[in-house]
Amino acid sequence: MTEPDTPYPPPSPGPDQETIDLAHALLDLARQGRTEQLAAYVDAGAPADLTDPAGNTLLMLAAYHGHADLVRELARRGADVDRLNDRGQSPLAGAVFKGEPEVVDALLEHGADPDAGMPSARDTAQMFGRAGLFDGPARQ
Repeated sequence: MTEPDTPYPPPSPGPDQETIDLAHALLDLARQGRTEQLAAYVDAGAPADLTDPAGNTLLMLAAYHGHADLVRELARRGADVDRLNDRGQSPLAGAVFKGEPEVVDALLEHGADPDAGMPSARDTAQMFGRAGLFDGPARQ
């Protein structure tokens, strides 16, 4: 018996250029904090946990860039507040690293785990002298 020339099942084609362009646009909306526009796309069926090539979700990008309202809206729409990127970093650790107390509050309000990831948000706070970020209303 000989092996077939193509693997079974045949590989599926990747997304078309229009889909790739839309994904890039959505990731840019997250970086820019464009809450209404991005929420509308998610409501219309865009994945709430869409990721870039490094595994950063829309929520991670919004958190890292300091957009607390967008973080809340994505979390309300099912985005995973603890989803780690390819480097094992959590959105909460990113917000702590960037010194974004409103984003920290938004993530904790939606159940983010301060011990998720490597380094965790708690470890990040210790490393950068930001333990006070866990002293706010949503953090107690």
